[in-house]
Amino acid sequence: MLYSVFVGMSLLFPAIASAEVTPVLNSGDTAWMLTSTALVLFMTIPGLALFYGGLVRSKNVLSVLMQCFAITCLVTVLWVLYGYSIAFDTTGMTKDVVNIASFLGGWTKLFLRGIGVESLWQPDATVPNAIPETVFMMYQMTFAIITPALIVGAFAERMKFSALLWFMALWFTLVYLPVAHMVWSGAGSFLGDLGVLDFAGGTVVHINAGIAGLIAALMLGKRKGFPTTAMPPHNLGLTVIGASMLWVGWFGFNAGSAVAANGAAGMAMAVTQIATACAAITWMFLEWLAHGKPSVLGIVTGAVAGLVAITPASGFVGPMGAMVIGASGTAFAFVASTKLKRMAGYDDSLDVFGVHGIAGIVGALLTGVFAASSLGGVKVGLNISTQFMDQAIGVGVTILYDVPMSFLILKFVDLVIGLRVTEEDETQGLDISQHDERAYSL
Repeated sequence: MLYSVFVGMSLLFPAIASAEVTPVLNSGDTAWMLTSTALVLFMTIPGLALFYGGLVRSKNVLSVLMQCFAITCLVTVLWVLYGYSIAFDTTGMTKDVVNIASFLGGWTKLFLRGIGVESLWQPDATVPNAIPETVFMMYQMTFAIITPALIVGAFAERMKFSALLWFMALWFTLVYLPVAHMVWSGAGSFLGDLGVLDFAGGTVVHINAGIAGLIAALMLGKRKGFPTTAMPPHNLGLTVIGASMLWVGWFGFNAGSAVAANGAAGMAMAVTQIATACAAITWMFLEWLAHGKPSVLGIVTGAVAGLVAITPASGFVGPMGAMVIGASGTAFAFVASTKLKRMAGYDDSLDVFGVHGIAGIVGALLTGVFAASSLGGVKVGLNISTQFMDQAIGVGVTILYDVPMSFLILKFVDLVIGLRVTEEDETQGLDISQHDERAYSL
C-alpha cells in the first residue's frame, strides 16, 4: 500500500522522485566493483606488459615489461597525491555553466583527504545504492594506469627510461586528468554537458593514448633500420597470452563502468564479448584476403581493436550494434596499421595509433548511431544525427587538446634530458643499455 502511494506521488510530483536521496552501501555492487578493479589492473600487469613484450625484439622485452610496471607504480602515487582530486573533485561545478571547474577538478581531495572507511560514492544521486569511495577511487586509478601504459607501444625500443618517467608523469597530469574530468566528472563537466557519450573510455583512454602515441612516434623518429630491416615479434606466445588477459580484464573495464551489479553491467559484458569476437574474425579474413594466410598476430590484434571500439559504446548499445561496431572498428584499424602507416612512413612500433586511436575514433562515432533504441540501444528517442555530431565534437576536442599538449611535453623532456637512447644503446638493446639485464640466458 505504501509503495503504491509513493509511486502515485512520484507520478504527480516528479520533483519528489528525482530528489537526492541518502546513499546506502550496496554490498553486491561493492563486490562487483572490487572484482572489476582487480580485472582492470590485471589488464596492465601482466596483460598489456606481456602483449607488448612479445611483440618487440628479444633484446628489448624487459624494457617494455619494466616500463609497464614502473608506470603502474608511478601513476598510483600521483593518483593518490593529486590525480583523483583533479579528475573527480566536483567543487565549483554547475550544470550548464562553463567555468574552470568544467575542465579541472578541485583540490579538496588532495592526498585523498576526507576519504575514509565510511566514505561512500553514489553513481546516481536519486538512487540510494552506493559503494565505498575508496573502491571508486581505486577503480578509476586502474584506468589512469593503463592509459599512459598503452602509449609505450608507439615508441617501444627507443626511448630512454628516464625520459619515459618524466613524460608519463607530465602527460598523466596535463592531459589524462583534464580529459577524464571533462568527460566523466558528472553534471557541469565540459564534454559531459555537451552530451558526449563515453561509457568506459573511448575518448579518455583510447583516443587520448592513440594520439599521444602518434605524436611520440613522430617526434622520436624511426627505429634504427626501420622499415628496411625485418623486426618480427620475438615471442608471439607471450603476445597471445597478453591479449587473452586483456580480453578477460576488459570485462572489468566495460561492465565495471556500470558501477553496479545490474542489467547494464550484464549487457556491457555481453556486447564486449560479441564485438571482440566479430572484430577478431574480421581482421582474420581481411588479412587472409590481403596476404593469403591468416596470422596469429592478426587475430589477436583484431580482438584488441574490437575491445577498443566497443569501449565507449558498451553501456549504450545492443548485440547487433556491437557486431557492427566491432567489425567496423577493426576494419579501419587494419587499414591504418597495414596501409596508412606504410604510406605515411611513421614508425608506430606496436600500432598504438592504428589500433587504439583509429578504432577508438570509430567506436566513439558509432556510439552516437547505435545507442538509439530504434537500432537496439538504450537511448529512447535519440536523434542520431545530433548525437553523432556530439560524438564528433568529443573526438575533436580530445584530439585538439591532446596533440599540442603531448608535443609540448615531449619537446620539454627532450630539451631537458633527451628523449632517445643513443644509436649504440639502441643497437645493443634497451634491456642491457637501460637496465643491465637480459630476459633470456645465452
